[in-house]
Formats: sequence, structure tokens, C-alpha cells
Amino acid sequence: MKLTVGTDSTWSLRVWMCSQLAHLDVEVNVIDLTNADYKSEIFKHCVTGLVPCLHVDTFVIHDSLAIAEYFNECSDGILYPSSSAQRALARSLCAELHSGFINLRSQCPFSLEQVTPLLTFNSDLDNELTRLEQIFGSAHLPFMFNSAGIVDAFYSILAFRLKAYGINLKGKAGAYQESLLNWSNLKHAIKLAHSWKNE
Repeated sequence: MKLTVGTDSTWSLRVWMCSQLAHLDVEVNVIDLTNADYKSEIFKHCVTGLVPCLHVDTFVIHDSLAIAEYFNECSDGILYPSSSAQRALARSLCAELHSGFINLRSQCPFSLEQVTPLLTFNSDLDNELTRLEQIFGSAHLPFMFNSAGIVDAFYSILAFRLKAYGINLKGKAGAYQESLLNWSNLKHAIKLAHSWKNE
């Protein structure tokens, strides 16, 4: 399997983390998204012109959620909880992150470099942070469910982004944020992201 990723691509990092949780050996193909012709390079690997995408034998899977689901199937369901109710919740949380938190994305863009802390929040961003605190506060600890899974892989990148902008959640939500920040899988992913930029 070959996983095509992009520099500073949060979804590329999430998918890579899922591959590690699934104990899968993937070859990584890095595309520098700062290059002027990066789109044409991506189109060589994926018809959508987006990263990440996964080449498996004769077919290509695009979109991070679909790739993560494929990794889950390849690993006998290791990315999700054993309970059907918890699996449904996990998928809901991943879908919510996949399509939501628009203000957080725009006002706190992901960066591996030092950024200026965000000191003021408009109402839209404040509402998203309130929702995020609800999600983080529901974690079983140290992970969202009984063991590390897709939800932790998806939200840990967001925990890193919050920390970079000086946003530290309180109470149990803060405990989950810190747990994710201390997670070895996230630390490895961030280290790898730095190496992708230097290739």
C-alpha cells in the first residue's frame, strides 16, 4: 500500500496515525503543498486532486474517512470500540470533525511553526470550542473509549492545534487534551510531519 500525503496536511497525519494503530506497513509518498505545481503532482496519484489518498493494488481510495475505514477492515476492526453503540458514536464524532469546526480551522490554521496565541474568540469560534469541550469531556481517559482508536487519531491533531494557539481546555476535557498531547502516536506523527517538510 502506498499512502500519498501532503506537507502540513492534518488529514494526512490522521490517516497515517490510523495506519499505525492498525499495524499496517504503508509506503509514504510526500507531496510538498507549498510548491506551485502541487496540484498537478497530486493529480498523478488521485483524481480528486486532494490528499491523502491510498493506492492498494489496482484501486485507489481517496478521502481520509474512507481510508481509515479501509484500515479498520484490514485490521479486524481495531480502530473502533467493540460495542456497536460506541462504534456508532465514534463514527459520528469522526464525521463531525471531518465536516465541522469551520471557524476553528480558519482562525487557527495548522502549523508546525510557532504561532501567535489566540486571545480573543468571536461567538462562532466560542460555540465550536464549547462543543469541543463537550466532546473531550466525554472521554473515558486516557483515550475516548477503552483503548486508542480512530477518534483519538482524528482529535489528537486538533488537540495539538489548540495547544499551539494557547487554548487549554478545562476539567476532564483538559485531561483528555493533555492525554492526547502526551500520546506517543501523536508525538511520532508530529516528528514525521517535520521530516516531510524537509524531504
